[in-house]
Amino acid sequence: MKNLSFFKLYIFVNSKLHMKSIPLFLITVLYFSNSLQAQDDRRVITTGVPFLLIAADARSSGMGDQGVATRVDGFSQQWNPAKFAFSETKTGIGLSYTPYLRELVSDINLANLSYFTRINERSAVAASIRYFGLGGVEFRDTPEQVAREVEPNEFAVDLSYSLRLSEQFSMAVTGRFINSNLRFPTGIADASAASSFGADVSMFYRSEEKFYKDFNGRWRAGLSISNIGPKIKYDDAGDENFLPTNFKAGAGFDFILDASNTIGIHLEINKLLVPTPPRIVRDEQGQVSPESQQALLDYRRENEFGAIFSSWGDAPDGISEELREITWALGAEYWFEDSFALRLGYFNESRDKGFRKFVTMGAGFKYSTINIDASYLFSTSTVQNPLEGTLRFGLTFNIGDGTYIEY
Repeated sequence: MKNLSFFKLYIFVNSKLHMKSIPLFLITVLYFSNSLQAQDDRRVITTGVPFLLIAADARSSGMGDQGVATRVDGFSQQWNPAKFAFSETKTGIGLSYTPYLRELVSDINLANLSYFTRINERSAVAASIRYFGLGGVEFRDTPEQVAREVEPNEFAVDLSYSLRLSEQFSMAVTGRFINSNLRFPTGIADASAASSFGADVSMFYRSEEKFYKDFNGRWRAGLSISNIGPKIKYDDAGDENFLPTNFKAGAGFDFILDASNTIGIHLEINKLLVPTPPRIVRDEQGQVSPESQQALLDYRRENEFGAIFSSWGDAPDGISEELREITWALGAEYWFEDSFALRLGYFNESRDKGFRKFVTMGAGFKYSTINIDASYLFSTSTVQNPLEGTLRFGLTFNIGDGTYIEY
């Protein structure tokens, strides 16, 4: 329990009211932190609705949580919907399930349902829903009171359109509705769920198959900026929280050894496009200095859209800290006759910015029009990962497989 994970469950209460008249609980999963003190010392970036950044499918999670430049599949909606314009399948339906914090509880889960269809040779539409259930939580005003159980949850509904601008390049736009129902009703204050809207812009490049000396090969590249939108606020008295606006870019190369064997190598980088928390200075009594208080106030007032640009250079320690805010993942995928796949990946994050480091393994099996994927994660950090020891599954139905011929 000392190093539970970079995802931590905190309960915030309104400090202006007595415990017996708590108007709400705000439960939020904070990314990239080992303790609250670490945010002062290491300036770990936190956002609202962080479940949007969890890898929801077993294929991508088997390659180190990456998918912006990998082969198109039924779960590309989360990573890069521009890939749908290159799908050889006319329509796909994907369903995935991820147990969360399984070593501690049994009722926290992430579920994802996605759908896409190609309209014609140049365009495709897709939709998905992600649901993050935090399980049952007992709620009481006093220790003697009979507990009431509530089930906080969060979900996001996406709709995207992708357009092929050339034989090798496509772009996509995505709209997203986000709902975060983490407030416990007490009858004293409004307990409506918080909500916001987000948008993604993504692009994808796929080269023609090229002949090299001993093998054929194909290049892929992708870029996406996701969750662009207004801050989310849980109550009138609380602070507004940044959405997890995220930049990701990646590249990959397929070694096509022969008609039966293909090995893909992929590299991806990610950076949150939200402000870096300011440096906190405290006096001998542990009180935050007036200068730091003002810096915190300015940080909370930062415009969410301006932060997309300013976040590339706002770290107090300069470029060295900005570079530490970039995570990277390296993954490989082997396919045998497009029927069986083995996957391996590694994810790396700076010690000062969350210290997520893990190795992933995965496998996939295709039978007729159905794909079955599974993945497993091994943490290589001293910080326990909430997905460690968890077997993740994904199921994809390919309708009209082979309708479109892509070279």
